[in-house]
Amino acid sequence: MLALPLICISAQAQQQFPQTYSLAEALQRLYQVSDAFSASAANVRGKQALSDASASLRLPEISLDARYLKFQKSLELPLGSLAPVATDYGISSPLQFSESDWRLRPSLNVVLPLYTGGKIPAAQAAAAGALRQADAERRQQAQILNTQLVQAYFGEQLAQKALAVRRDVRDGLTAHLADAQKLERAGLITKAQRLQATVARDTGEREYQKASNDRDSVVDTLAQLLHSDTPIQGTTPLFVISTPLDTLRTFRDAALLQHPQIARLRAVSDQAEQGVRVAQSEWKPQVFLFGQYDLRRRDALLTDSDWVVGIGLKYTFMSNKDRSRQVIASRSQQELAEASLREAENQITIATTRAWNDVETARRQFLLLESAITQAGENLRLQELSFREGQATSLDVIDARLTLGGALIDRAKAAYSYDIALAQLLEISGQSGLYDQYVRRADKVL
Repeated sequence: MLALPLICISAQAQQQFPQTYSLAEALQRLYQVSDAFSASAANVRGKQALSDASASLRLPEISLDARYLKFQKSLELPLGSLAPVATDYGISSPLQFSESDWRLRPSLNVVLPLYTGGKIPAAQAAAAGALRQADAERRQQAQILNTQLVQAYFGEQLAQKALAVRRDVRDGLTAHLADAQKLERAGLITKAQRLQATVARDTGEREYQKASNDRDSVVDTLAQLLHSDTPIQGTTPLFVISTPLDTLRTFRDAALLQHPQIARLRAVSDQAEQGVRVAQSEWKPQVFLFGQYDLRRRDALLTDSDWVVGIGLKYTFMSNKDRSRQVIASRSQQELAEASLREAENQITIATTRAWNDVETARRQFLLLESAITQAGENLRLQELSFREGQATSLDVIDARLTLGGALIDRAKAAYSYDIALAQLLEISGQSGLYDQYVRRADKVL
């Protein structure tokens, strides 16, 4: 009878403890559970299969043609010089024959393309381009997921840090209120100063509750992103690399060379070029080898051959398709793809510059806030000491504590901004896979 309650208690206890993941572990799990990544991987597999299938376009096509048909055949055979003799026997000239029957006409057919006007190599190149496009889309999806995870993962870290700071501020204001009440009873401060401490303590409590709710929201967001039924707690802290990154030019060059969007548009441009070749092939002749073998000779007609082989040529003089306009349309698609590629290169260059500057701005803010925190901590110590000696007001202590708490949160926000901007910079430069290397280079962690 005790087994069921114990099981329930055990299950509840497990739900109370979050799962811990490093950033690298969380990213690996995200790739495993993400439906978007699974879809992009399935797209790659499909395009790979089509590309492999296009390799056989130059092989012969073998088909079985079977027809069950009813026919009627009438023949007239002139007797010529034999007509007088035939007349003596009551045979009229010409001789007339008529046959009506059902026949089964199965045949084996082989066609081997020799020249298609460039259609086959264009189709093969287009299939290869489609595969490159799908692979670029998969890599782009992976980089997008990487940035999304960094935002959610370090958002949870920021929320935890903000909650800890708000807790310290609240506890500090509570302790200050207790000191103010003692000093008021001793007649060393006024009631107004004690009321200031009370209001500040209540404000600190509200800020703490808000920070707690914010923390719960981002924890749930991270768990949802990783498809987890239990909370996720990160073990990789907010970080900053105190030294500048590589030059902006380095990241720009990497972006133009490695960004998946550039690779995708280049693949699209290649496919559009092959589309022009396919449209142009409609104006060219086709040359092929062919063969046919009769599988049921006893049902063959007089004019049917037992087998036949040969070489054929097909050229369409007039088509119900407007071939000229098809070529024009294909070239327009190629121009569109090339223009899109140029625009993407320009936009990626702009985005790289913005992301690099965001990283540098966050880095400098973080370093400046470190000295500000040191000064704010010393100011709080002095104000609390002065307040106990009656040389400072309650408001001075409150301001000093709030200033320190604000500086601590601002430093955490600066580290968060640095981590997010770094993820965006690596994404735009096609290097999201290197993020963990930058984590290991960090010399400032919270």
